[in-house]
Amino acid sequence: MTDSIPRQTKVFYGWYIVGSCLLIMLYTGGVVHFGFTAVIEPIADEFGWSYAQISLAASLRGLEIGLLAPVMGLIVDRLGPRKLIFVGSIFLSGGFLLLSNVSSLAMFYVAFALIAIGMSTNSATVTMTAVGHWFRRRVGIATGIVSSGVGLGGFLVPVVTLLIDYWKWRNAMLAVAVGMIIIILPLSLLIRHRPEEYGYKPDGDVSMMAENGFQRSPTGAEISWSAKEVLSSKTFWTMAFAAMLFMLVSSAFITHVMPYFSSLGISRSSSSLVALALPVMTIIGRIGGGWISDRTNRKFIFVLSFAFIGVSLFLFEYVTPTTMLLVVPSVIMFSLGWGSFATARISFQRELFGRGSFGTILGFISGVMMIGMVAGAPLVGWVFDTQGSYQYTWLGCGVISLIGMFCAMTIPSAKNVT
Repeated sequence: MTDSIPRQTKVFYGWYIVGSCLLIMLYTGGVVHFGFTAVIEPIADEFGWSYAQISLAASLRGLEIGLLAPVMGLIVDRLGPRKLIFVGSIFLSGGFLLLSNVSSLAMFYVAFALIAIGMSTNSATVTMTAVGHWFRRRVGIATGIVSSGVGLGGFLVPVVTLLIDYWKWRNAMLAVAVGMIIIILPLSLLIRHRPEEYGYKPDGDVSMMAENGFQRSPTGAEISWSAKEVLSSKTFWTMAFAAMLFMLVSSAFITHVMPYFSSLGISRSSSSLVALALPVMTIIGRIGGGWISDRTNRKFIFVLSFAFIGVSLFLFEYVTPTTMLLVVPSVIMFSLGWGSFATARISFQRELFGRGSFGTILGFISGVMMIGMVAGAPLVGWVFDTQGSYQYTWLGCGVISLIGMFCAMTIPSAKNVT
């Protein structure tokens, strides 16, 4: 009897889940994360609120999503992703519907609270858990494709802007609310939890039944840690701390890239092109990093993402109006680092701890990462406010990224994890 792995003759259903999660990340990321910038000015013009008051909603949204990430991880491991995404689409639609009718600042914040809850149930914690259960050998490329939806979402910014310009911002937000129902809700119905419930193994492998009646696994036994074991391990906290440092420097860079250019006297039109290129170019890092990690070493790609970010930040420190060419390698390195990190973090976690408590582990790591995301931009802003420039800021961020790289290097392999 051959030891070859029997496979389906049709497309493995896991790829339909990948496609569904890709579209979910694209739409929610495009209209919520990236599209928010297009509505700030119209709202400020109508109500006279300060940019700080309006931007606070985005900060609170990010904080709430981070706080809810561990909870979502626990829930998705128990209930599965389909129910969470379905309910989340209703919360998102309700939040944008309320936003289209907002008449006070308090009402504005309530609308974004609903949006934050909806986004937490449609976040990477939920979608990546769905993908992580359906793939093992190809988890890198699968997560890379799904996470590229975030970068593709950048293309929706001009669409949202056009809707606001032609339909006014209230009607545009209403259109976004309707989109949540007609796009996200049906896609949620295609999501499934674990392949074993439908007669499959990860990657589309099927169980083989030997002549003696015993079932044999074609891929061998998987690592499967419980959440309690993982949360008490040094490996988990080293990985989470490294990821937090990565988010600290990357969020600071993304937030302050345009103000930094303005402080150098570089036009907003030029800096806006860089801001647009960053999420779009990460697609190369997300898909390429995922594809390579499935064929080489996932830990190596995880460590390499920190190196890319560090080099990018060191180059960025020396960008001036006369050395603008440095922006090109800096943006390329940053995008490759940001993209490959987003993919390698998921696939490396899958390799280290298995999928027994995948969502819970991913949720707790995301919660720790959010500390860095929330702290990074204000910290760099404080430096600028106190010294009046960004001088040495990016060198400092580069050093922090190298510390994160060192932490990532100390993470043991799956065979020696503790």
